[in-house]
Amino acid sequence: MASVSLPPQKILAFGMRIRTFVLAVVGLLFVPIGAAAMPLSDPANVAEALQSAEQTQTNLDYVWTILAAALVFFMQAGFALLESGFSRAKNAVNIIMKNVMDASAGALVFFAVGFGLMFGTSWGGLIGTDGFFLTGTGDQPQTWVYAFYFFQAVFAATAATIVSGAVAERIKFSGYLIFSVTITGLIYPVFGAWAWGGLFNGSGWLEALGFIDFAGSTVVHSVGGWAALAGALVVGPRVGKYADDGTPRSIPGHSLPLAALGVFILWLGWFGFNAGSTTAGSTAIAKIAMNTFVAAGAGAVAAMAITWIDGGTPDATMTLNGVLGGLVGITAGCAALTPPYAILTGAIAGAVVVYGTRALEWYVDDPVGAIAVHGLAGAWGTIAAGLFNSAGFSLSQVGVQVVGVAAAFLWTFPVSYLVFSIVDAAIGIRLNGKKETVGLDRMEHDVEAYPEFTTDGDRQAPAPEADEVVAR
Repeated sequence: MASVSLPPQKILAFGMRIRTFVLAVVGLLFVPIGAAAMPLSDPANVAEALQSAEQTQTNLDYVWTILAAALVFFMQAGFALLESGFSRAKNAVNIIMKNVMDASAGALVFFAVGFGLMFGTSWGGLIGTDGFFLTGTGDQPQTWVYAFYFFQAVFAATAATIVSGAVAERIKFSGYLIFSVTITGLIYPVFGAWAWGGLFNGSGWLEALGFIDFAGSTVVHSVGGWAALAGALVVGPRVGKYADDGTPRSIPGHSLPLAALGVFILWLGWFGFNAGSTTAGSTAIAKIAMNTFVAAGAGAVAAMAITWIDGGTPDATMTLNGVLGGLVGITAGCAALTPPYAILTGAIAGAVVVYGTRALEWYVDDPVGAIAVHGLAGAWGTIAAGLFNSAGFSLSQVGVQVVGVAAAFLWTFPVSYLVFSIVDAAIGIRLNGKKETVGLDRMEHDVEAYPEFTTDGDRQAPAPEADEVVAR
């Protein structure tokens, strides 16, 4: 068949007709909009338009809060990968089980007790007195109660799971589970009521002083870090961690790639953690997200640089924890700091993680560095929120920040130490001797994370007895 060619003039004319037709159709589509918009001079129509805009904003607030809560919940996957990667393969299943229970049991106990203690009508600025089982929440819309509970419950689970890594590889699953529900239902909510109760129906004494902790450097992370310190001290060090003269030995984890993946997941979830704490779909989330991003990068660079200079090579483990230190450090002041000060805060937090981990290692066995990352970097970040506040430096504000940091430690550490000690006296809190050597996966869960690669050379061997007492 012969092809038919059209003159350029006809092609151009045809194109002009098509464009005119499309513009005419689009114009007709906007006629109803223009007609509806014209009577806005009528007060009734103005009020209706404002109400519609307000409802749209409310819907956006709900969507953003739920999306941010889902991101924070996804951080549990990050913690599971990070902690298992930093631990030995024979304990990976135990790590996963603890993280699953932190979220699962934690959600239930926070629903029953924790939410009311933290956000109920305040008694003397200390604890909430209603809101248990999400009942008696006053004038709060029920749909907002559901959304706010979900957002706060995943925060509570985060505080609990910080403890998991510090006591990894030697704590009994039953003992850990008891503490997990205790921190979620009591320890974390009580301090949370002091600092954040006013976000719902409460009014805590610490927030009345003007304490700044926008997303939880102290409320979540330091509380988790000080509880982790108590647990690690009560449980004691792993077999082989210390030489006869007390010198700490390195016990490498089984998978740095898993740990790195966990850090990236945590980094992603942190945008929900920090920016989501607005619980509002507003432009404020832009600066918060940026500060979160650059502070994490600064923490990683600082940690890497310190280890490179000190040891001759950039340490991957410290660099990963430097990311987390930067994130923890900026969490308190993410809405109050300008980006340059966010970078400075993150960089110092990275240094705090490196030097804090090295110092603590002589006294307490923390397989993942949780105490330095969450406890120490959280304390630093909370003070930094006062030092570098964009509203201007105020010595009184810094003083309030120090009071908040001290209050978190003086509440969390003694109570956590007492709970761990009671559990230890009641049921025994750790596995000793050969059981620890075989691994918690087989001894506590009767399964291995990597069955194709045996952890002790004989998967079929009977579980050994363990009456040995662990000595440092």
